[in-house]
Amino acid sequence: MEDIEKIKGVLTQKFGEEIVLDTAKNTSPPTITIPADHIVDVCRELHEHENTFIDMLSCITGMDNGPEAGTMEVIYHLYSIPYDLRIALRVELPRNKEGEPGPEVDSLWGIWKTAIWLEREVYDLFGIRFRGHPDPRRILLPADWQGHPLRKDYQHQEYYHGIKVEY
Repeated sequence: MEDIEKIKGVLTQKFGEEIVLDTAKNTSPPTITIPADHIVDVCRELHEHENTFIDMLSCITGMDNGPEAGTMEVIYHLYSIPYDLRIALRVELPRNKEGEPGPEVDSLWGIWKTAIWLEREVYDLFGIRFRGHPDPRRILLPADWQGHPLRKDYQHQEYYHGIKVEY
């Protein structure tokens, strides 16, 4: 817990009390919730700060909390090789209604190049868009696939180009 408190201290010193350590949830790695509009600045600070040097974005996870909750989440799994620090950053986004464009958050590809692939995967499966992404195409499904299959409101296609889709 000492490492996570150090990281939270670095962030609250620069960004204030909007940075919330999720102590109620017993998560591994420890998770900090931040406002979505701070994601690039927070990640740049963690990447460049001499006491954290988070040099690796290892995973981005999308999560659909469902139409009832009205939110979706993006969870960034970060790691500092020299300090052996693991942390997750969580941002909550308002969920779009049917027919509206998907939720958006800023891209992190300018800090970690792995974000290019990871953000494409989250977009493909959840429909969450990453502003400023250099190549926002689908990565797992065909370009003309309808919908985003890990959303809770996803409607399975019966046919794709005349071929029955099995699920």
